[in-house]
Amino acid sequence: MSAKRPLDATVVLVVEDDELVRMSAVALLEDAGLAVTEACDADEAWRILERRTDIGVLFTDIDMPGSMCGKTLAEHVHASWPEIRLVLTSGRHRLADAEVPDHGLFVSKPYRSRDVLEAIAQAR
Repeated sequence: MSAKRPLDATVVLVVEDDELVRMSAVALLEDAGLAVTEACDADEAWRILERRTDIGVLFTDIDMPGSMCGKTLAEHVHASWPEIRLVLTSGRHRLADAEVPDHGLFVSKPYRSRDVLEAIAQAR
């Protein structure tokens, strides 16, 4: 397995179709000192990942419109960029961490800031 990028040298890609939730997640991460970029669905996220080499964390909702859900996106990201940490979230689904690809973690909605930040730091 490739080594994960250190959090202080990486960008978090937030993938969320609900604009208000996405804005809140971006603000939460930026307030914690992390660099962030965002996408409204998995297709946009994939295009960002193909263009950028500084993405180190994928923080994605599971349920989204488009060609793939967040879990499928995470599986494809793991296959293509195994150094990217994976954190999935949902208000509808509950996943065990073992169900998240590549030792990623799951945080249920509504989430607390500290839970998201801990998951990002602990995802391997």
